[in-house]
Amino acid sequence: MIKKETNTSKKGIEVKVANELRQDEQEELLEREEDEARKSLKKSPEEELKALLAAKEAESAENYDRLLRTQAEFENYKKRIEREKADTIKFCNEEIIKELLPVIDNLEMALEHSEKSDNSKSLIEGIEMVLSQFLKSLEKFGVSCFSSIGELFDPNCHEAMSQIESDKHDENTVVSEFQKGYYLNDRLLRPAKVMVAKLPSKSNPENEHPADTDLYNTN
Repeated sequence: MIKKETNTSKKGIEVKVANELRQDEQEELLEREEDEARKSLKKSPEEELKALLAAKEAESAENYDRLLRTQAEFENYKKRIEREKADTIKFCNEEIIKELLPVIDNLEMALEHSEKSDNSKSLIEGIEMVLSQFLKSLEKFGVSCFSSIGELFDPNCHEAMSQIESDKHDENTVVSEFQKGYYLNDRLLRPAKVMVAKLPSKSNPENEHPADTDLYNTN
């Protein structure tokens, strides 16, 4: 009985050892397969160099494209700054000139009243000289006045202060000026304040009303 149990135990040990050997063999085989797989995936030095070169070329192309875009943006920025600088220089005196225009208005009014006086020749000559010098000085800064009398009313450069019935002028014609209009380098500095002709009342139907002056006012 004891001998039979011993044989059974011996067989169990042999089976266990055999299983362990097979397991070791399987693990060893698996390791060899993994090593071979890693070796197959590993690139040669030449392939690695080519891959590195391709990556650097792509990076270089991207940097060059970014450089071109930055250069274009900078050129646009320079042009915009130059335009803004030119406009600033061109119109930097605008507010000062606006303050000087009433002086011209007063000189023109004094000249107009002096012409109605009998003993005002010297005064007229003096005012004319000052006004001429003043206008020439302003011309150096790009200021110029424009004539409105006889022109059709233009809301872009005229400001209607009143209307007058007239059968000697076409409707909406500027009859007289209260103040002259001025340009600064082709930009409207101040609209001319004018009186505008309208048709006499008898020419209008009784149920019509003359256009209100505010329709002409650009302010």
